[in-house]
Amino acid sequence: MASNATTALAFAVGDYVVYPKHGVGRVMELQNEEIAGMQLELYVLRFEKERMTLRVPTNKVESIGMRKLSSDKTLKEAMETLKGKPKVKRTMWSRRAQEYEAKINSGEIVLIAEVTRDLFRPEDQPEQSYSERQIFEAASSRLARELGAMEETDEATALEKILEVLREHAPQYYDNPDED
Repeated sequence: MASNATTALAFAVGDYVVYPKHGVGRVMELQNEEIAGMQLELYVLRFEKERMTLRVPTNKVESIGMRKLSSDKTLKEAMETLKGKPKVKRTMWSRRAQEYEAKINSGEIVLIAEVTRDLFRPEDQPEQSYSERQIFEAASSRLARELGAMEETDEATALEKILEVLREHAPQYYDNPDED
């Protein structure tokens, strides 16, 4: 019975995966373990950035929302999203912060790009609050890690590419703050 479960594995050792709460990790190995008398197959994931290893039962992958790296099409959509007009709601910061965190933890690259865009500030704009800056860094870092893994560069190179897009496109939206 156990043999048919192994044929349907979604990820192979060496694959990059996106784990919604932690971002990009890599499948280091597959383990079989007996827990409470049941055989469990586990993916062992390594997250370099957090220096963290996670063991995920293969049958929990879907419910967790773990996925392969985005398709090129989705990546393109995320990069296009960065060029769009930032959407800033007038709700209380605590509520917005929760929404941003939820988007980041969704693991959806386009939603993460939205947060990155919405919280980006061109150099000539007023300083961000500490918590805005932290959420911006969390989102842009997540985006950069996936972009880096897809383009086979590192996070710093990918982040620079993201910031270039933002620096190029954001100023037009900040030129006339009275138009809103």
